[in-house]
Formats: sequence, structure tokens, C-alpha cells
Amino acid sequence: MQNLPAVDVLGQVVAQRTAVARRLASVRRVVAIAGGKGGVGKSLLTANLAAALATDAAGVGVLDADIHGPSAALMLGARGQRPKLGPQGARPAIGVCDVRVMSMDLLLNDDDSAVRWRHYGGLADDSFVWRGTLEANVLREFLADTEWGELEYLLIDMPPGADRFDTLLRLLPELSGAAMVTTPSEASVLVVRRAVAAAQHSGARILGLVENMAGGSGPGRGRDLADDLGIPFLASVPFDPDLARNTEAGRPGVLVDPGAPGARAILELADRLRGILA
Repeated sequence: MQNLPAVDVLGQVVAQRTAVARRLASVRRVVAIAGGKGGVGKSLLTANLAAALATDAAGVGVLDADIHGPSAALMLGARGQRPKLGPQGARPAIGVCDVRVMSMDLLLNDDDSAVRWRHYGGLADDSFVWRGTLEANVLREFLADTEWGELEYLLIDMPPGADRFDTLLRLLPELSGAAMVTTPSEASVLVVRRAVAAAQHSGARILGLVENMAGGSGPGRGRDLADDLGIPFLASVPFDPDLARNTEAGRPGVLVDPGAPGARAILELADRLRGILA
């Protein structure tokens, strides 16, 4: 067997952490929005929460970590912009309320483009083996190579999967915390329980639980679930088609109709997170 060159894995991890820490030195708080399951409205919640926080924060950014299903740029009105390369890195797109956005959606050529990984033969032909590593590299580049500038909050819209916190915490051990998102459905409750356990096992600080689409997919059970998990209950956001419709048109509902029930709940969530992270 051909001798393979030695790989300094520990050195690479330290170098990656150092690059991320250097880039995020001017970011005061980094918060992950996660739930473990797709379809619970994490991206919609992230976009509205970013807009709500930006009303009185000195800079807010959103990193869309969902490589294969990015939607943050669309929901924050930043779609169509291309990140510009400058001497300090890639400049993020600018969305509503001057929210800075970095997303794979901004790098794809058109709506029919898909993310494809390039393989080089041998074991690298097994995309299942390599995909986690490649996705982690994209996340690292988004964190370390984006010119975020001075931010009060950087929200990370996490992709589905209960195991994602291991990757994030390896790159960003100083994560301020994670807000976990569920809906009242039985499937979502089951998955978010596992996601909370995985996040806690990774050492992430759990800021609390948000129940999204309350009343739309079953009776509210978020508060009882949070009590059972031993984490704070942050908010119950009612099912609101107008909130979703406006946000998917690039106009977050908290800006269009802040008095609507869903928007009010997210504005109250933003206030609660400000207090927790103060």
C-alpha cells in the first residue's frame, strides 16, 4: 500500500478555530436557530427574528447554514445579490433593515442549480463518506471568509439534522447559545427532543424552546415540552399564513404587520433573547 502523507488533524482544527475566532472577534453574540427537523419554520423564524433585532441593534447578520435548501436570502429580500470579494473577504448581501446575509443561494447560478460535490476517485467517490466533511468546510468558509464587520447578533439558520452541533461547536466553541424550534406535531416533538439532547451533549448552551405554528398542526404543547426537557420556554408563535406569505416575498411579517399575532410573538421573542443575552 502506498504510504500516505501524515495529516495534522489537531493542527487543522486549531487553525480553523483560530480563523473563525479572528473573523468573529467583532461579533458580540452568535445564536444558532435549530430544531433537528425540516419543515418547522426555522428559516422564517430566523428571518423575522433578525428583522426584529435589527430595529435597535448595531448590526445583525444571518448565516444560512442549510447548504442544500437555502432560503434566508429570499426571506430577507437579498436574493439576486452576489457576494463581492474584497481585501478582507467576501462581503455579504444586504437585506431588509440592513441585515447582512450569507447563503449558498447567493452563489448558485440560477433557480435550477443544485449543490454538487466534486469527487476525485477512490474513497472520495463515496459522497456519503465525504459530504459531512465538505459541508463542514462550507460552514467554516461562511464563518471565517465573510466580511461580517461589527455585529451585535449573528444568527445561524441551522440545517435539519440532530448531529449538526458537533460540527458547529468544533468551529465555534464560543457559541452564545441555541434556540430550539418545534411545532406541535408529534414528529417534530420527537425530533426536537433528540436535537436538544445532541446539542447538550456537544456542550451547546440551550437558550430555550420556541413553539412555531401553534394551533396549526395540533394543540400547543411547547411549554410542557420545555418543562419536561428542563429548558426555558421562549415563545409560542401562532400559525399565521400572512406572516409566511409576506416573509417568503422578502418582507418579514414583523415589518409588514407588527400587530399581527405571529409578528407580536416574534417581537416578544426578540425582547426575551435580548434579555437572556445581555
